[in-house]
Amino acid sequence: MAVSSAFKNDLLAAIPNLRAFAVSLTQNADKADDLVQETLVKAWDKHESFQMGTNLKAWLFTILRNEFYSQMRKRGREVQDTDGIMTERLAVHPSQHGLLDLEDFRGALEQLPQDQREAIILIGASGFSYEEAAEICGCAVGTIKSRVSRARNRLQEILKISGEEEYGPDAISAQVTGSNAA
Repeated sequence: MAVSSAFKNDLLAAIPNLRAFAVSLTQNADKADDLVQETLVKAWDKHESFQMGTNLKAWLFTILRNEFYSQMRKRGREVQDTDGIMTERLAVHPSQHGLLDLEDFRGALEQLPQDQREAIILIGASGFSYEEAAEICGCAVGTIKSRVSRARNRLQEILKISGEEEYGPDAISAQVTGSNAA
């Protein structure tokens, strides 16, 4: 549907009043101009919903006011971080690497004998003490300790892990996230 010339003319005629209202809301001429521009774009996009013969000025002021409050709500959720300090603290190790590591670990865990897998899951993942795990498995505490030790050694072999320094982010990720781990 084409925009009528009357709508265009009335829209242009309302700009000074819209700008004055926007300045009173924002207390800043640049922000007011942006707000008026956003109002005009929305009015232009929704011109079909305006009924000719009704109060265009009131319709435009409503759009402007709603846009202003929407921007205020949005700004309330945003954090000013011009120097990047907050962003630096929010940087995290990329999750895709963790997912790949988890898949590798699951595959390695499946390669363990059942008794070792059961022991390492009870101790390492479920948080049971050696005594509790021994009771659950119906064996001696020393047997559980042995199974866990063999399971850890086998997992290191399968995953080709030689030491603690291989855990955590790699050197590139550590630079990005600011961690000192690599």
